[in-house]
Order: sequence, then C-alpha cells, then structure tokens
Amino acid sequence: MDEPILNAHNKEEYPPMHTAEHILNGTMARMFGCSRSRNAHIEKKKSKCDYLLDACPTDEQVAQLEAKVNEVIARNLDVTIEYMPREQAAAIVDLSKLPEDASETLRIVRVGDYDACACIGAHVSNTSEIGTFKILSHDFENGRWRVRWKV
Repeated sequence: MDEPILNAHNKEEYPPMHTAEHILNGTMARMFGCSRSRNAHIEKKKSKCDYLLDACPTDEQVAQLEAKVNEVIARNLDVTIEYMPREQAAAIVDLSKLPEDASETLRIVRVGDYDACACIGAHVSNTSEIGTFKILSHDFENGRWRVRWKV
C-alpha cells in the first residue's frame, strides 16, 4: 500500500523529545484525568506543555509523573505508525485538536500499548532512543499547569 498523502507539516521536531511528549500526554491523562496538552512547544534543548487542571499538582505528584514517564521509556516500547480513516481513528483517539483541514486518512502513532494519537510529526522507532525525562520547572495559573522538561 502506498503511503497516504497527509497535510503538510511545518515543524522539524527532535524525535526523542516529540515521542516523550506522547508519553507525557498519556501519563497526564492517566494520573490527572485531563486531556492531552492544550499547547505544546517542543524543542531539542527543552520543551513545555500546558494542561488544563483543577489544581496545581503537588511536588509528590510531579515526582511521580517524572518517574512514570521514565518507567514507560525504560520499557523499550516500539513506536509504530498506522493509517486509518478519520471515523475509525475517532473510536480510539481524541480528535478534538485536529485541524479543520485535516485529511480523511489519519496517521496514528502508537507508543507500544501505552499511548496512541493522531500525529504527523517525527518520532523515534523505540523508546530506548529517548533518554531520561526530567521536569525542569512548572507553574500553575488560572487552571493551566505549565510544565517545562527535557530528555
């Protein structure tokens, strides 16, 4: 099967950092019941993500978050890609952040059995390529928790 033509992508992500963002998003959803990051800025040296939360995570929760992300990375999970119609994808991933002009065929990126989302960015092929996840700082204002991190 030929690879489907997807929307153009205007970013050059650093694959280890971008894949770590997927794991962070999956972990945030599990720990806090929130949706994936509302705003993300992914760079090679450090990145940041914003999450909508009712309260600021405690220092203990932040340490647990960092430990869980590193635990998932250490599982050496394969990162795979599959293509599927939007309707099929909607049954397994949140499409609320999908641009209006997104193609009918979506690219679903899976991090082992831990996370799946629609994404057109660059990723590692296995979590063993990511390195150690480290939370650098975080703050909370008006229901938005911003976390800065690196790998």
